[in-house]
Amino acid sequence: CKSSRLPGKGHIGGSAEQTAGCCGERNAADVNGILCMDKPQEFTSFDVIGKLRGILHLKRLGHTGTLDPMATGVLPVLVGTATKACDILPNQDKTYRAEVQFGYETDTQDRWGKTVQTFPEMQVTRAQLEAVLPAFIGSIEQIPPMYSAVSVGGQRLYDLARKGVEVERPARTVVIHAISLDAFDEAEQTAVLTVSCGKGTYIRTLLSDIGHALDGGAVLTELRRTMACGYRLEQAYTFEQVAQMMQEGTLEAHLIPTETLFAALPALHLGEAQARMYRNGVKLDLKRLRQVRTDAAQYRVYDAQGKFLGTAQADWEQGLLRVGKNFGTG
Repeated sequence: CKSSRLPGKGHIGGSAEQTAGCCGERNAADVNGILCMDKPQEFTSFDVIGKLRGILHLKRLGHTGTLDPMATGVLPVLVGTATKACDILPNQDKTYRAEVQFGYETDTQDRWGKTVQTFPEMQVTRAQLEAVLPAFIGSIEQIPPMYSAVSVGGQRLYDLARKGVEVERPARTVVIHAISLDAFDEAEQTAVLTVSCGKGTYIRTLLSDIGHALDGGAVLTELRRTMACGYRLEQAYTFEQVAQMMQEGTLEAHLIPTETLFAALPALHLGEAQARMYRNGVKLDLKRLRQVRTDAAQYRVYDAQGKFLGTAQADWEQGLLRVGKNFGTG
């Protein structure tokens, strides 16, 4: 399984990459679902999993995507059989609240890095900032920062960066759904932005590119993820709250059902015989299924009693419904 640990220099990366870290062995405890955590600063996503293992006494835990050490906020943790969803998440969108300082650049594109250039003449106005933001909405190209977990030539960029080596990085296409300017202080040259984006987006790189568009530089100073994979900050818990749940024996009541990971997929309800076949991995005849839609290829599947079974894919060429991930088994 993939670790979310970013060794060495802690920084606010703000990566929305879906390196979904499914860590841990099978645990006999029948505790399954999503535990939405409010990740504290200076914890890697892997650190969160490690600490939760100690609190929950469970080994089978994973997360839906890394959140860099100096960032805080929503980190959905997969518990039990929910870890099967690591590589098939249909909703990988994120929302961030980012604070930015204009007027200089660092080697990490955030305030924890080494200053590499200053722009003493840079004086951004609200109107200028609002004028450039629309250019960064939609599908855009980003060059991954050197201080990132991206691999180039078989080596992690952050390993090369810590050796003082900078290499050419191919640009990647990412999607920015929306950017809103929540606050702006012209005297301090600071702003607060809310950014909704797809997977693989580096918020610090986005802000750095915005600084360049304003003929200067910009660094990320604070980052808080307010939504990930459809889960929001209001649903997130602290370590202390989770420990209290364990003391009170209420953990399972606070777990979000695994099926919510697939809320974006249409529901498909099977009859008793069909559900039995699904559980055994048998392909089903699409013509015999009432709720199949010709405009949908993937489904979340339920039995006749409404119990979530897993996911499935429609193979229209063969006329068959194929089992995707079966969450009813261990």
